[in-house]
Amino acid sequence: MRYYPVNLDVLNRNCLVAGGGAVAIRKVKTLLKCGARVTVVSPNIGGDLRELARDGAIILKNRGYRRSDVNDMFLVVGATDDKDLNRQIFKDAEALGKLCNIADQPEACNFILPSVVHQGDLVITISTSGKSPAFAKQLRKDLEKTFGKEYADFLQLMGAVREKLLAAEHAPEAHKKKFENLIHKGLIDLIKNRQTDAIDALLLEILGNGYEYKFLMNQHE
Repeated sequence: MRYYPVNLDVLNRNCLVAGGGAVAIRKVKTLLKCGARVTVVSPNIGGDLRELARDGAIILKNRGYRRSDVNDMFLVVGATDDKDLNRQIFKDAEALGKLCNIADQPEACNFILPSVVHQGDLVITISTSGKSPAFAKQLRKDLEKTFGKEYADFLQLMGAVREKLLAAEHAPEAHKKKFENLIHKGLIDLIKNRQTDAIDALLLEILGNGYEYKFLMNQHE
């Protein structure tokens, strides 16, 4: 296995995207969803990026890439339509020990981006180690049929329950069996089928009083 699987925290970290086309826009939007501070540099800028800049969501530099652009960055993405420029961006980032991904050029990256299934706090990543992005995309589509919105709601509920239990008693190990029982007794299916009364009955059985489904969900919206 060549790649070390990791989930990267980019919240409030400086990230550079070089490029202004459709690929760059996708990279920018994903970084923004994860809370990154994004700078985009490109002489050709799409309308979506200009709108994000007007809204203050990104810093936009409407010019060609410069080596100094990577200096203060935690992470660098090269998404220009010039392969030679993309390789130069990687060399510049690598020389400074920066994390760098070059779109569609896994050989010019020190990390690659997996295909992602995303339902709320549930994140499932699929990687073929760069061998077949098309197959990773197909696997993502298959998994999206299996893991629907109920998994996002389930994790929201479990997070609320965990927070409430920890507030009452700081003993995470003591709660492990309760969480296992909630999972094994079909809580996800109850949420999928919107059986609110049955969810409340199960929460009462496992956790006791004070754990009503709608209240817990509203607390964490």
